[in-house]
Amino acid sequence: MKKLILVIVILLVAYEGASRSPTFRQLVGAPGLLTALAPGASSDVLLAAIRDQRSGAQVTGEGIVSAVLPDDNKGSRHQRFILTLPSGQTLLVAHNIDLAPRIPSLATGDRVSFNGVYEWNPKGGVIHWTHHDPNGRHEAGWLRHGGQTYE
Repeated sequence: MKKLILVIVILLVAYEGASRSPTFRQLVGAPGLLTALAPGASSDVLLAAIRDQRSGAQVTGEGIVSAVLPDDNKGSRHQRFILTLPSGQTLLVAHNIDLAPRIPSLATGDRVSFNGVYEWNPKGGVIHWTHHDPNGRHEAGWLRHGGQTYE
């Protein structure tokens, strides 16, 4: 009986450790610990991911558009813009417009809410996966602007 309990504990610890890997979450469709937190904790997850230079966190937040950039048309097309978070941190948002509608008339000063995956980089980071997954294996992301949701 003790061996069975030990095996179960080891498997649970191994699964939780693996579930923190973005690759593992994409393969099995598991959200992992980062998305299992209470609603409203996601912005805290984002700030912690930025602070800890950690990538792969599914996060929700909002910010003010500080720059609208040209679309990235290499490979999958992405609408790109810079958001300034309430903390003052800036993030690049790369919104896949091959999988989700673009935000029309996006302008500096607009408020945008998001749900996507944070990837750390030395410039502050990138939010991507702000769209549905056509294969249904990844948590769907979205952008909200002017009362409209783009997913």
